[in-house]
Amino acid sequence: MSDFIVDITIDNAQQILIEESQKRPVVIDFWADWCGPCKSLMPILEKLANEYAGAFILAKVNADEQQQLAAQFGVRSLPTVMVMQNGQPVDGFQGAQPEPQIRELLEKYLPKPWDALLQTAAPLIEAQQWAEALEPLRQAYEISGQQAAIAKPLAQVLLGLNRTADAEALLATIKMADQDAEYEQLMALLELKQNAAKAPEVEALERQLSADPDNIDLQLQLAVQYSQHSHTAEALELLLAMLRKDRNCKDGEVKKIALDIIAQLGKADPLAIKYQRQIFTLMY
Repeated sequence: MSDFIVDITIDNAQQILIEESQKRPVVIDFWADWCGPCKSLMPILEKLANEYAGAFILAKVNADEQQQLAAQFGVRSLPTVMVMQNGQPVDGFQGAQPEPQIRELLEKYLPKPWDALLQTAAPLIEAQQWAEALEPLRQAYEISGQQAAIAKPLAQVLLGLNRTADAEALLATIKMADQDAEYEQLMALLELKQNAAKAPEVEALERQLSADPDNIDLQLQLAVQYSQHSHTAEALELLLAMLRKDRNCKDGEVKKIALDIIAQLGKADPLAIKYQRQIFTLMY
């Protein structure tokens, strides 16, 4: 037995089946020694209980030894499995079932693997801490199989970071059936961001560089300003162009700044992966 696989007796039934089911699902397995199908079903349930590691409790009830409990739950055949939630049976089945069907049943009542990541990201989005919210949202998006419901807050964060190209590409993946009011708001915000004027210091450097396009100092200043104003792709593209002309540009300072920007993005960021690969290919 473990903390999440428990033998039920009349002494702990109230605590596990009723009280504990207020906190998380409890899966009751009514079984008996003489029951052949019980012996094939129980290892599957135990495997799943160990795999989910406490997301639900597997409560094993020997129906021969605990006849009063079996009668209270109306058990008429073995094995019988019931899902308890908030002190009440909400689902279940009779007879041995294959593992995929049991998984499908459990998934209706268990937290999704990405729920914790979404809970982490939610207050960060509320506080407009876009950089901090990006990684948990990106992970949730990938783990969920790229669900549209997660693509939308992820696009919101990307827009908050002024990563309009990434947001636009992400929004383009959302199918028409999922294009609701939230999607329309994000598309409107994308258009505003695309049309918005850049910061005065950025525009001033762009004008200077336009007049003196080979000025390495201006290029580096502009790349730094791009990065500081969340125009990350533009910053990396400019730095990469400088490195293509001189791999040791400014005595290695250009390479260092580029790698610092990539490090701030995080290793899993698609933008980081793209430019890190290009810089390493160029260097080595």
